[in-house]
Amino acid sequence: MTAEIVTGGGKSAPHVRAHPAGSAAPAADFALLPDLAVRPLGGAVIWANDEFFAEKENLINPGPAEYQPATFGHKGQVYDGWETRRHRGRPGDDCAIVRLGVPGVIRGVVVDTAWFKGNYPPAVSVAALEVADYPSAESIAARDDWETLIDHAPVAGDSRNPFAVASERRWTHVKLTMHPDGGVARLRVHGEGSPDPRLLGLGPLDLAALENGALVLDCSNRFYSSPNQLLYPGLARRMGDGWETARRRDDGNDWVRIRLAGPGLIRLAEIDTSYFLGNSPGAARLTGRTNDGTELELLPRTDLLPDTRHQFAIAPMAASVEEVRLDIYPDGGLARLRLFGELGG
Repeated sequence: MTAEIVTGGGKSAPHVRAHPAGSAAPAADFALLPDLAVRPLGGAVIWANDEFFAEKENLINPGPAEYQPATFGHKGQVYDGWETRRHRGRPGDDCAIVRLGVPGVIRGVVVDTAWFKGNYPPAVSVAALEVADYPSAESIAARDDWETLIDHAPVAGDSRNPFAVASERRWTHVKLTMHPDGGVARLRVHGEGSPDPRLLGLGPLDLAALENGALVLDCSNRFYSSPNQLLYPGLARRMGDGWETARRRDDGNDWVRIRLAGPGLIRLAEIDTSYFLGNSPGAARLTGRTNDGTELELLPRTDLLPDTRHQFAIAPMAASVEEVRLDIYPDGGLARLRLFGELGG
């Protein structure tokens, strides 16, 4: 199976076709990038002006929305999404604010109205904000300096509605507005992580962490799950939290290319096969790439055990690397990849 991301040379991120800001766009253009708002990355829905029928927190749940017909609570049909009451002459629109689990540059947004058929909003807007430190949700909601990313765009019911975003700014929060009311199942905010520059250089850094700005550039196969999950924070909680490839029936092997948080010197590698028992790789290899294209062997082909957090010391490096390729032999699944070191060098 071939890779699904097109990459350029040098330090480029996965190629995203250009669309006018806020315009409808094929979700495949940016949806392979990580969802910066999803709950497993630490996203949170911190405020909504109304959530009468269904809780705002459902917006960032991982996985697709579920639905069971004729499942009624004391407020009506139960929906796996965010749903507000009907506006009966009440002025204004309904809004929810999401704090991104990983602040960063937003490349595209998907407003998913799955299962909302007679009660979806006719149109939506999405705005963004960069906030330092940890102000209260109420103070964030009251701010008037939100920047519009998607302006009053029509959406369809029971559909994934994708919109490209043309902005190179770093954002920490997004605001979803429904015009005027209704229900949205999921909000996906795809982009590239960008760390707080005030915190860089204060200690050892995981150069492969999505939250520090690392990004999957390309991979050989994503049949069972996304390689982006290799770069998630914390420990995996089950097999589905990692990256797993299909079974190979040839003499090749699977691989993933990662752009690091920045050029750096790697001191310690952690290759975690937790929860992968009969489907973990037999071995792995790490290769670094410098800014002039030189390849450096960081870890030679090394046997792996199932369901194990392996830690390997990396020999002193002759130069900093900006990309790393992880080869697994021949196929299988990994929970996490950590590459600890320092920027620069």
